[in-house]
Amino acid sequence: MARVVVVGSGIAGLVAALRAAERHEVTVVTKGTIADGSTRYAQGGIAAAVFSDDSVAAHVADTLRAGAGLNDLAAVEALCGDGPRRVRELIALGVAFDRDDRHGRELARGLEAAHSSARVLHAGGDATGAEIERALDAAVRRAGIRVVTGAFLRDVLVSDGATSGVALRFPDGTETVLDADAVILATGGWGQLYAHTTNPAIATGDGVAAAWRAGALLADLEFTQFHPTALRLPSGDGGSRTFLVSEAVRGEGAVLRNARGERFMLDAHQDAELAPRDVVARAIAVEMAAQDGLPVVLDATALGAAFLARRFPTIDAACRAAGIDWSRSPVPVTPAAHYAMGGVATDTHGRTSVPGLFAVGEVACTGAHGANRLASNSLLEGLVFAHRAAGAIDAPWADAPVWTERPTVAAESMPPEASEPDRQFDRARLQEVLWAGAGLHRDRAGLERAARALAAMRLPEPGEDANLLQLGRLVVAAALSREESRGAHFRSDFPLPADAAPHHTVLAPLPVPTEVTVPC
Repeated sequence: MARVVVVGSGIAGLVAALRAAERHEVTVVTKGTIADGSTRYAQGGIAAAVFSDDSVAAHVADTLRAGAGLNDLAAVEALCGDGPRRVRELIALGVAFDRDDRHGRELARGLEAAHSSARVLHAGGDATGAEIERALDAAVRRAGIRVVTGAFLRDVLVSDGATSGVALRFPDGTETVLDADAVILATGGWGQLYAHTTNPAIATGDGVAAAWRAGALLADLEFTQFHPTALRLPSGDGGSRTFLVSEAVRGEGAVLRNARGERFMLDAHQDAELAPRDVVARAIAVEMAAQDGLPVVLDATALGAAFLARRFPTIDAACRAAGIDWSRSPVPVTPAAHYAMGGVATDTHGRTSVPGLFAVGEVACTGAHGANRLASNSLLEGLVFAHRAAGAIDAPWADAPVWTERPTVAAESMPPEASEPDRQFDRARLQEVLWAGAGLHRDRAGLERAARALAAMRLPEPGEDANLLQLGRLVVAAALSREESRGAHFRSDFPLPADAAPHHTVLAPLPVPTEVTVPC
């Protein structure tokens, strides 16, 4: 029986814990409460080929098309092939997905951008993540799995070249070490790198940064997905907060309009509002620039008040709490950082380049998403690869295939850190730097400005801010190295995909941080 520490308590962390607890001693560690991660905010649903008029092959094809040539085929086949069984297991565990008929026998399903079939299951209308989190939380409690809350991951510990545990810090400043034979990182993404994000405040890239310090390879950090439709609402302190308006709203028929009331997506892509997210987000940014920064609007008025309240109760309640009746008036939306396709490089069982260290969910980069994630594949990723990782704990590490094997050093190197940083770290400043230089539209001049600004910031004491600064520098380095536009990474100075075969960007921390590339 191995000692297993799972860091994170969203869908990936809790599924990994439940599966691992069948054979091992498991402790779940989470920075906030058990429900504080990104999972409970997931609105749209979970994609899986569970309907008779759909197929795994079609889901694979859609995922590959969205990924812009950068997907790892084995990872996509694992994601889509395992998906139906894993979703049925969620149902057996008590997840109450919405039903379509009055007898409650048929699962309801939605169509989302870039899917060729309506295969997205949802719960509570637009509260899918919250329902999944509820069911998994209850299952973990029934199983008697130990959960440690309020514990910040300070570091992954490595001894004799293998993972040996984690160092944790608590809000009162006390620290402790948990010894482990295996550590499963399920800490989510890094949305707080950006000034505008749909992610919760705890999404500070802690797992990716800790894995980097432990010597793990990172991959494809330049690929951050910007959700096209984030509603800006008053925060109560004179500022504003970002609230996600699900892709599913456009899937049900809502349309985007500019300040003149025109449906500009009709000219931007053949699939209009249902084009891949990166296409929609950049089209919105272009329209906003043309109208002096004013947001575009999402027009759902044709769907009617009763339908909106029933199908999207979370969004409906948020709009009405802010004094907005979106059944009568279009709502202003802007893009916001939403999901990280890059992360800790893993194989299809979550194994990293450091023996004993696994990564699952958004913290990981399996290659399944390629350069741009297909809508509603994120919950599925956490579910599928968490199950696979927990099942691989007993497997010999020497058998772990690493898709970043034998990387070759590229011409671009990591931007140097300032010899004497002269600027006190400021998180808001970092977020603005990343938004301006490494956001939706990038070019060499903007990325180099961002690199200089980040290099001039003093590294804070170990914690969230230090993780964000480390990751910010790495994201900019990766974006500088990719001299092409592909998926979510758009360079105005290299507006087309490169002629060469697609490659992954891999960052190797030891012995000296260098940027390397390997073929897909």
